[in-house]
Amino acid sequence: MSKQKSAFFCQECGYEAPKWLGKCPSCSSWNTFVEEIVASGKQSISFSADTRNAKPTLINEIENLVENRMQLVDVELNRVLGGGLVKGALVLIGGEPGIGKSTLMLQMAIQEPLNILYVSGEESEQQIRMRAERIGIKNNQCQLLTETNLVNILNHAKALMPEMLIIDSIQTLFYSAIDSSPGSVSQVRECTAQLLRFAKETNVPVFLIGHITKDGSIAGPKVLEHMVDAVLQFEGDRNHVYRLLRTVKNRFGSTNELGIYEMQGTGLRMVENPSEILISHTEGNLSGIAIATTIEGLRPLQVEVQALVSSAAYGTPQRSSTGFDAKRLNMLLAVMEKRCGFKLASKDVFLNIAGGIKVDDPAVDLAVTMAVLSSNADIAIPRGITFAAEVGLSGEVRPVNRAEIRILEAQKLGYEAIYISKFNKGIKISDFKIKVMLCEKIEDVVRKVFS
Repeated sequence: MSKQKSAFFCQECGYEAPKWLGKCPSCSSWNTFVEEIVASGKQSISFSADTRNAKPTLINEIENLVENRMQLVDVELNRVLGGGLVKGALVLIGGEPGIGKSTLMLQMAIQEPLNILYVSGEESEQQIRMRAERIGIKNNQCQLLTETNLVNILNHAKALMPEMLIIDSIQTLFYSAIDSSPGSVSQVRECTAQLLRFAKETNVPVFLIGHITKDGSIAGPKVLEHMVDAVLQFEGDRNHVYRLLRTVKNRFGSTNELGIYEMQGTGLRMVENPSEILISHTEGNLSGIAIATTIEGLRPLQVEVQALVSSAAYGTPQRSSTGFDAKRLNMLLAVMEKRCGFKLASKDVFLNIAGGIKVDDPAVDLAVTMAVLSSNADIAIPRGITFAAEVGLSGEVRPVNRAEIRILEAQKLGYEAIYISKFNKGIKISDFKIKVMLCEKIEDVVRKVFS
């Protein structure tokens, strides 16, 4: 038998060292190194009888094959994956505990009309059956396996040859050739490598559910994210019903796509028109509310910006922001104070993006500014108005990218007017039914909105 080899791994980032270190040179974490056995005399698993050796080929002589994508019932997941699931792809889904990762994957397994093998190392068969009954079983070909031994899982997968394999979760698997506990750096890395070989050699797409650390990154070695074809982040506040599925990495499509779900008692519901759920529907006009036309990836959204300005009860005014960058809010307040003459230095300012989502699009600046000024003057912004522009330090209204898409989204949702920068190039106002208001300074917007 070959001699066993051990090494020390950082449990935060996966950095490998030949001896124990107090501080990780990679992520600067303290006391995170654990000794793990990384090699033994056991052989790796083989899935294919094809033993052809790779050889250099001219790039012009390589056959250009069109990606064979599987169209899933879940439209949001199709969008995030770049237009469908590529056969043989290895997809990693991460998110906070209880956010709905397992629900999303189980819902896909029991509703897609495919032969799917769902492997769970965290729950029993009875627990999964109860959750599946609550969601609604529509796929009689879904097969369930509760197992943590990777060799047994791959043997079953090789015998069944499913059209899709789902692993819940990668941190619960162990490979017998590695003499360390499940969830360790060496186990996660080796199990992912074996699943990657299985996906590429059998052309079966594999979904991996991964845990995350306290700072929000995927638990395990950083090389885990480099090995897979796509990394999806399932995020949201457990106190809110809406969940966002973002693409962190995608070898087969764009990383700018966004999927939105609503958590219900019967599972996750796809939200096809997120603008309707992110805007509150009230009877009368309220001050401090402005509608912004933003873009998440390639998807235009209408978000509601809520602001509350009141006299400071203490010596130092409070500045609080939820869903919007607090430093950018302070910058916009300084612009309103310095360039426009609005006295906000002695007042508390609270800002909230309705719906529990976070936005970092500069096009929200003008809506934030108008919401703050509306609350300060206690004058409601008329209904049917939306904003899409950036605000500069000199108080100018700056242009934003893809203005035509924003205007079309506002027009589709029935808005009467949209305020944008007059410096947006190539926009023909006559092509749109909505009234496009071109502005140069914040004072112009205030004058037109509140006149």
